[in-house]
Amino acid sequence: MFVDEAEIYVKAGDGGDGAVTFRREAGVPRGGPSGGDGGDGGDVILRAKPGLDTLIDFRGRHHWCAVSGGAGRSKDMAGAGGPDLVVDVPPGTLVFDKDKGILIKDLSRPGMAVVVARGGKGGRGNARFATSTNQTPRFAEPGQPGEARNLRLELKLIADVGLVGLPNAGKSTLLARLSAARPKIADYPFTTLEPSLGIVEAGQERRFVMADLPGLIEGAHRGVGLGDEFLRHVERTRILVHLVELRPHTGQAPPEAYRTIRAELAAYSPHLAAKPEIVVLTKADLAPGDDSVRREFQQAVGVPVIAISSATGAGLARLLKAILDELDEVAAESAAAPAGANEPAAGADEPAAGAAGCPPPEAQP
Repeated sequence: MFVDEAEIYVKAGDGGDGAVTFRREAGVPRGGPSGGDGGDGGDVILRAKPGLDTLIDFRGRHHWCAVSGGAGRSKDMAGAGGPDLVVDVPPGTLVFDKDKGILIKDLSRPGMAVVVARGGKGGRGNARFATSTNQTPRFAEPGQPGEARNLRLELKLIADVGLVGLPNAGKSTLLARLSAARPKIADYPFTTLEPSLGIVEAGQERRFVMADLPGLIEGAHRGVGLGDEFLRHVERTRILVHLVELRPHTGQAPPEAYRTIRAELAAYSPHLAAKPEIVVLTKADLAPGDDSVRREFQQAVGVPVIAISSATGAGLARLLKAILDELDEVAAESAAAPAGANEPAAGADEPAAGAAGCPPPEAQP
């Protein structure tokens, strides 16, 4: 199941209490203080792990709590530190502070990580407080509580190529033809209800990730047909492949169908609308040997158009080459950009303090 939103509660470990103990050894009738320090609590860390592409692991588990530090012991022995809790999320996950509504971190690349709750410091044992005027301190510091916060996770799929178009434009069929992905395919609109990813092998040393996104309709940027939820996944793609039916099921002419989607992309995000785009006329097998529709469509929209048939394979080699050329061009432009120019903006990394103790499952935030 594809899940792209989740809300969780994270709690770092509490610091262990310092110990109040005194030396009790043969021959040392009045031993001094020997209480050790408490151990630090573990942090909660979110890490982008390659291979994950859904937040489904958070559907049934909403509380993630690190281990607290151990209490200090006698003979100046410190308590054990609590291990950090590392929570793996898919690359492309946005981490928000739910209560403050701020973006904590955009884990846009595999291996990126962020500390979302810091463990409490362990308290000092009574051995730390011995002075010339107070040689037998009978007190120690308690451990500090670990930080806690409510988080909202939002996933934007990361793919090289995003397939966009009206419902029934042939996106799933094309993905299945070019990759090993097997999205649901049927001869009616809205077959695809959630995004699908496929790896396209283009020779022995070339491969790229292609995303099949649910069909968009007019008003998608306002949430019609859940379009706003699907459009955010397109933001992570490097290029767009815009599929238009030879004979759109809506009765629109191909140029009208094309402009409908372009208008939705622009209304949702000018940055999204500015992405490199390859325009494809699908289901060319419905008019074999007749290139007039493609030529008229190309003249109407003013951009090059590639006609394909996923059923027969016609035009797929040309489309694949066009995708690889466009990806190479985007990669060259990205390499030439100043360092950090393409980094997504992020909010403060420091987590806010929260309540101590990990709540029971029935007390979900």
